[in-house]
Amino acid sequence: MKTALLPLLFVSSIGLAHAEVKVERIDYQIDGQPYQGLLVYDDSVTTPRPGLLMVPNWLGATERAAEKAARAASDKYVVFVADLYGKEVRPSGPEEAGKVAGALRGDHPLMRKRAQASLDALLKHTDKVNTQQVGAIGFCFGGGAILELARSGAPLKAFVSFHGNLDTPNPADNGNIQGSVLVLHGADDPAVPKQQVDEFVASMQKTDVDWQLVSYGNAVHSFTDPYANVPGRNEYHPLVAERAFQAMNNLLDEAFAR
Repeated sequence: MKTALLPLLFVSSIGLAHAEVKVERIDYQIDGQPYQGLLVYDDSVTTPRPGLLMVPNWLGATERAAEKAARAASDKYVVFVADLYGKEVRPSGPEEAGKVAGALRGDHPLMRKRAQASLDALLKHTDKVNTQQVGAIGFCFGGGAILELARSGAPLKAFVSFHGNLDTPNPADNGNIQGSVLVLHGADDPAVPKQQVDEFVASMQKTDVDWQLVSYGNAVHSFTDPYANVPGRNEYHPLVAERAFQAMNNLLDEAFAR
């Protein structure tokens, strides 16, 4: 079942003033339990477009996550904001989010399973999505989650992590990655320290995966989040955010042209 929502009210604030951005609540199940994601797309485009699975930050499938999805979608993509927690689990703030996100990060097989189920929910929308051109993007907690989906061997064209964690319990799983990988990292991110970055790079160098890591100077965690305002830790950086989304588009253009 899906329920249409009103057009997003924040469209003009993210540079999509001429778009007809729509959001639909999409209900699906994982192991018999209810989950609810958000399908975000420009309704003025009627032909199928490339699809993007988006795993949001640790607050989950919120209106702010839909706003981020609208920025990523533009008129080029259909974006599905995944629900990795369950329909009834909506953290009210960082403390609750830390608990549910931490529990899921501690169970990587379950994280991969929920991400795959969310991808399956996106792929059902063949009227809007070109299922031969699908990628995944993620922000913060979500960046780590889509990398785990990649490590599971999901046959997607590309995976893009924005200020996401890079550690994994079994680095050898990086060899399972089938699509191109782009990691967009804040060079001063205290949540993803240099050792974690170095270990990720070392493990990727042992694979034949097409991968890139872009490290943005003077950027910390959450640099794409306009609501992040903890100086030195979680802080919006509009110029870096613009560069990062452009890097995403460049990779996706290349990957979807193959």
